[in-house]
Amino acid sequence: MLREMGLRLLPPVSVAEATGRETEAAVEMRVATLPDTRAPQALAPAASPVAAPRVLGDRPAGIESLDWEDLAQAVAGCRACGLCESRRNTVFGVGPARADWMVIGEAPGENEDLQGEPFVGQAGKLLDNMLRAAGLDRRRNVYIANVLKCRPPGNRNPEPQEVAQCEPFLRRQVALVQPRVILAMGRFAIQTLLQSQEPVGRLRGRVHRYEGVPVVVTYHPAYLLRNLQDKAKAWADLCLAMDLMEGVDA
Repeated sequence: MLREMGLRLLPPVSVAEATGRETEAAVEMRVATLPDTRAPQALAPAASPVAAPRVLGDRPAGIESLDWEDLAQAVAGCRACGLCESRRNTVFGVGPARADWMVIGEAPGENEDLQGEPFVGQAGKLLDNMLRAAGLDRRRNVYIANVLKCRPPGNRNPEPQEVAQCEPFLRRQVALVQPRVILAMGRFAIQTLLQSQEPVGRLRGRVHRYEGVPVVVTYHPAYLLRNLQDKAKAWADLCLAMDLMEGVDA
């Protein structure tokens, strides 16, 4: 291309070689027109800022031996994952200290974060109606808790490290409540308790176990509000848990 343009390509020479054959100005011009074979730097895109990895704090020691009061305080002061930075309130649980029934959900939502109680708002009303139909009440004979005690921002799905950090609190709650049956509601609660990646539909209709306690799985009330056709399935799951309780009591 250079020859076609009438230019002659000259081999590069050093300033030392040019001394005595060309003027200093000509040498500088020749050097200035040589191609720059160095890796481009000025035109390289600026590197995107990389967020520093989140450092998890330590959970309180001895969770497995805490009583109700100390466990509640441990949850309230927990900073073992990043959810502590955006929560308004921790959501510990509600119900009697000992109960035959235990309901376990996934994580607090906006209303739960504001009130500090699990399953409030429209999903909570639906759950209360379901429990009432079974002769149950969150203040009297059923204990309700979530796997996570803090709300994920924007109600996003829980992350594995968040579940791993929080699950020991739930395990201790189960040990203190000593339920005869657990009703697990929603995919993340079910997968956490059962250590399974199976969808809810494949886990329904049979009895599982968590820490030795029988577990019946069903859909989350928030899901049922969006999928009314599955309310009958959720009622069937609740009936399975009631039948199980009758067998246990017998």
